[in-house]
Amino acid sequence: MRRFHDFPAIALIVCAIGLVTMTSSHAAQTADQQIARALSAGPASVTAGAAVVNFDAHGKVVQLRKGTNGWTCIAGQPNVVGGDPMCADQQSMIWAGDWMGHKPKPTNTKPGIVYMLAGGSDWSATDPWATKGTPIHEPPHWMIMWPYDPKVSGLSGTPSTTGTWIMFSGTPYAHLMINQKP
Repeated sequence: MRRFHDFPAIALIVCAIGLVTMTSSHAAQTADQQIARALSAGPASVTAGAAVVNFDAHGKVVQLRKGTNGWTCIAGQPNVVGGDPMCADQQSMIWAGDWMGHKPKPTNTKPGIVYMLAGGSDWSATDPWATKGTPIHEPPHWMIMWPYDPKVSGLSGTPSTTGTWIMFSGTPYAHLMINQKP
């Protein structure tokens, strides 16, 4: 079993989406169920070689499956806002670590990709660090973790369940939401 400190970037992204608090429904999931949930987030070309992680009942990162392709899929926690399964590349992990650290802006040097093909949820479409409010629900989508500005790109900063829009518009953590399965 791997420990939290063995996966610093993974731990940051998972913490960012609220997975540390465990629920009885999550604890009841078998490793195979958690792996299946994590793999539901990405396309087969990503998930085939992705590492799979989740948290145990004590908040420690558990590696459920080793990876071979640099991608990490996170099982998440059912029925928790932001606890949705996702698959992320290394640049997205840098972005998430900066986000969790409330750094002035992300430091990833290339665009990162995150898949959430099982859909997602968040507390806000405009505040990167919101922890309460009326949750938004997102259809299956993927994201490009790179600065986007509606004024320059011509893309909307208004949440949408279809098409493409910019989440956290007007902040350094703005990123592109693409509502579709690739």
